[in-house]
Amino acid sequence: MWIVGAMIIIALLLISTNLYYKKRYLEKQAKYLKPMVETVENVRDILYYCETVPKLNYLYLSPIVNELIGPNTMEEHMLDPEKIFEIVHPDDYDTLRNKKFGELDFCEPITVRLRNHEGKYIWFEEYATPVMKDGKYVAVQGILRNIDEKVALQQQLEYKTTHDTLTDLYNREFFQMKLEEYNEHRDVPIAIIMADLDELKSINDQFGHLMGDRLIQDVGTRLKKYMDENIVVARIGGDEFAILLANVTTAEIEEYIKKIRDEMKFNDESKPYTPIQLSIGYAYSQSSIGVMEKLLGEADAEMYKDKNGKKGSLEPRLSRV
Repeated sequence: MWIVGAMIIIALLLISTNLYYKKRYLEKQAKYLKPMVETVENVRDILYYCETVPKLNYLYLSPIVNELIGPNTMEEHMLDPEKIFEIVHPDDYDTLRNKKFGELDFCEPITVRLRNHEGKYIWFEEYATPVMKDGKYVAVQGILRNIDEKVALQQQLEYKTTHDTLTDLYNREFFQMKLEEYNEHRDVPIAIIMADLDELKSINDQFGHLMGDRLIQDVGTRLKKYMDENIVVARIGGDEFAILLANVTTAEIEEYIKKIRDEMKFNDESKPYTPIQLSIGYAYSQSSIGVMEKLLGEADAEMYKDKNGKKGSLEPRLSRV
């Protein structure tokens, strides 16, 4: 019997010793991992690990999401991961859906916009990695980084490359790009209006170039009132403006030109260049493919007909104090 008792005692000692060393090991691991966890939770990026089968289930979502999106976001999304589809921008919905079902190109970062608790969309660049098990897509892990500043800078640069600095209208390069788009890829009823200031030189000579710049800016401001998704207004030269109208009829074009002429008639005693004298011509085609350069030439010719018809009829401006 004493042999059995001794064996039991030895076994208990071995178990106790094993537990002791396991405890020491876990304590060391915890001590080692604690700063790593704290570091992860203090970074400004959103880290996550989410199971995708049998349904979405977050195993980890970093707390910084509460600061970036809004209070309790982490807790709410841990309980219901589908809530992400409630705050994603409509244009980015399919991207998230593709990620959910593993139909995404995981080799490239994705860009998504998520709505915060104030209703503002925040831009994120996301690097996602699929987790596979037995050849099946079972989870996804990734990191989302706020790129609002990067996007704002890109938008500023894009704006500068496509807009005229004096008027904030589109510039010649952008207008040319739209001409090519309609000429080669989009077939719609189309019109081009060309407009040219009649008195810029005389305004510059009589009142100075600063007043001439004010005149150009004023024309830009008035033309911008009549821009929409189908109308591109551009300054393509010193005193030249071009307007591209898509999906219009000839009656609508003539009404549009009437609005422009009426807008230019407005007289302001503090602005010696008013009412503004503008020569206008247009050309129209029911099909835009392959005809845009021809239309541009026709509109320009019509504009010069209008200008030449005014020669001798323009009265000199009187200096106003």
